[in-house]
Amino acid sequence: MAEISFDDFMKVDIRTGRVVKAEPFPEARKPAIKLWIDFGEEIGVKKTSAQITAHYAPDGLIGRQVMAVVNFPPRQIGPFMSEVLVLGVPDQTGEIVLVAPDQETPSGGRMH
Repeated sequence: MAEISFDDFMKVDIRTGRVVKAEPFPEARKPAIKLWIDFGEEIGVKKTSAQITAHYAPDGLIGRQVMAVVNFPPRQIGPFMSEVLVLGVPDQTGEIVLVAPDQETPSGGRMH
């Protein structure tokens, strides 16, 4: 495991956001869901795609809080431009489970 400094860690801007729209992403090479996430007034709504179809359906994601890296450059995923990286960890079978605060927090709150 490579070590990084605290200053390096602080360069990664991880924020709380709320999913405001979610759609299937059938054009993706691997099953995925398109997400539009509201990060509050400072950042606004950003979009991403996530390979989370094993545990989540688009309708069940609306209103859910998630954590995402908001300062990566946009990345083209097929016909869709991904603007943030939503965070998750693999379960026992390797399927992604979303990372979220365990209590309600304001959208756009930065992880410390």
